[in-house]
Amino acid sequence: MTDTSTSPTASVRSPAGSPVLGGLGLFTVLLGAALPLIDFFIVNVALPTIGRDLAASESVLELVVAGYGVAYAVLLVLGGRLGDLFGRRRLFIGGMVAFGITSLACGLAPTAWTLVAARIAQGAASAAMLPQVLATIQSTTAGPRRARAMGLYGATAGLSMVAGQILGGVLVAADIAGTGWRSVFLVNVPVVLLGLVLAARTVPETRSQHPEPVDAPGTFLLAVSLITLLAPLTEGRAAGWPLWTWLSLAAFPFAAAAFYAVERGADQKGRTPLVPPTLFALTSLRRGLVMIVPFSIGFSGFMFVIAVALQRGAGLGPVQAGLALAPMAVTFFCVSLAGPRLVTRYGTRVVTVGGLIQGVGVGLIAVAAWRSWPDLGLVELLPGAAVAGAGQALQLPVLFRIVLSEIEPARAGVGSGVMITTQQSALALGVATLGTLFLSLAPGMGMGDALVTTLVVQLGGIVLTTLLSLRLPRVIG
Repeated sequence: MTDTSTSPTASVRSPAGSPVLGGLGLFTVLLGAALPLIDFFIVNVALPTIGRDLAASESVLELVVAGYGVAYAVLLVLGGRLGDLFGRRRLFIGGMVAFGITSLACGLAPTAWTLVAARIAQGAASAAMLPQVLATIQSTTAGPRRARAMGLYGATAGLSMVAGQILGGVLVAADIAGTGWRSVFLVNVPVVLLGLVLAARTVPETRSQHPEPVDAPGTFLLAVSLITLLAPLTEGRAAGWPLWTWLSLAAFPFAAAAFYAVERGADQKGRTPLVPPTLFALTSLRRGLVMIVPFSIGFSGFMFVIAVALQRGAGLGPVQAGLALAPMAVTFFCVSLAGPRLVTRYGTRVVTVGGLIQGVGVGLIAVAAWRSWPDLGLVELLPGAAVAGAGQALQLPVLFRIVLSEIEPARAGVGSGVMITTQQSALALGVATLGTLFLSLAPGMGMGDALVTTLVVQLGGIVLTTLLSLRLPRVIG
């Protein structure tokens, strides 16, 4: 069979007639994958400027982050199902159009509450676009090509989360044409236009061979479950933990139990639930998801806390605060490119080694914060950030491959939606938990000691992920 992986057109097909994703097509869907993740983190260093410009309270600024994250997490599985039903390329392009429009709305927002509303809509647009990326890769690649594409997806995801924070700092400081913080959203518009031109020409259309209708009760109950958990955790501290936050958290286990009961009942009756319980019979998916949760909580919590600590505590500007993480981005990208070869040779024990390396890196950052505070910047953080980035690169891309390795193409959208929902919910939880811990400790302990304490807690999560990695299947299918 002739290798068509470098073809730029969408019409490339394998001898069996199935569509094949060419090299430019892969670049296009990875561009679509990068945008939502960059926008989750890009506002971290822009929040102080947004607060001053729009006279926004801390609780409203929390909503700028949380509104996007919650809407994104709640709708991801539905986005995957709709792609299976109506066509993944169609949903990808539609989601990208909506992402561009909502990004423009964010950049032009006249008030803080207008910005919050636009961010919620932007999260919904991301949920339509992102699941189609993994589903398209699963449906149009196989064997070594799929391993390479999944490796690149994992590298893109991790790099986007770090690069988003760096880019946010640079754009705010650059103040392009007097746009200030607005440029962190407006920069998406030309990128989206480029993505749409490429997607129309290079991304093949795929859909499930047996499209399944939308599970309305399951969709509603999943949304209620995630909102009752994420909304109070992300807003509780800034709002002063009012009664509604406690009532919401108390309702979460009941909503989650109702969701599981409805999905299991639909499965037993031969219907198609939003999240088929049979998916969790796959050992690779189940154990991979369990690892993604603590990893993502630690990752996003660290990114939020370090941004706040460097700007409010160490007195760095947005550019210096963003660039302090540049070593992490560089090593993540470089090491992640070697990931597929390492996994082929050593199996999933690469993830265990990655956990150990990440732990050393975060430990070095904690020591640097303890010894150098408040003189903490690029030079002091460089060794720890570089080592931590290398360790993360041996974990996240491999975990994505593991989770999706046994899912058949017909369920690619659902499987992708479940995985990204888990990751996104954990990212939001990371900001809520580690961020709340840090901001609660800072007034009494000082920001330096609060940062060190939070990093020690994160180290506990890294130990957990490292131990969990020992239960992963040794070989990826």
